[in-house]
Amino acid sequence: MANEKARILLVEDNVALSGVICFNLSRAGYKVTAVSDGREAMEAIANQQNRFDLVLSDQQMPKMTGIQLCEHVREIPEYQQTPFILLTAKCMEIDAAKLRQRLGLTAALPKPFSPSELLTSIEESLLSNCAP
Repeated sequence: MANEKARILLVEDNVALSGVICFNLSRAGYKVTAVSDGREAMEAIANQQNRFDLVLSDQQMPKMTGIQLCEHVREIPEYQQTPFILLTAKCMEIDAAKLRQRLGLTAALPKPFSPSELLTSIEESLLSNCAP
């Protein structure tokens, strides 16, 4: 999938980090919708005008964790195969392999990360989702 057509849902409660991520993704040609928590993310997904190609979510957020969000997203038939990348400062505390198996988590990216690391992870996730 060409990145200029890819729509990304960013779920990040840190306003400054959300702004930096949005800037870098937009600059790379992605269409980004940013929300600040899991409930807002579910509302954005439920909006029939939106169809996201990838979900990028913080793990530690108020109201709903990134893992809980991934569980809810996977219950939606249209999103069962959608790449889901988890951003976390606690990479050592989560079992990414189990989450990949149980929820189809595409990747867990440890914070802090560089813009190039994020873009590489997104590009790889979108490409692997398109592979037959």
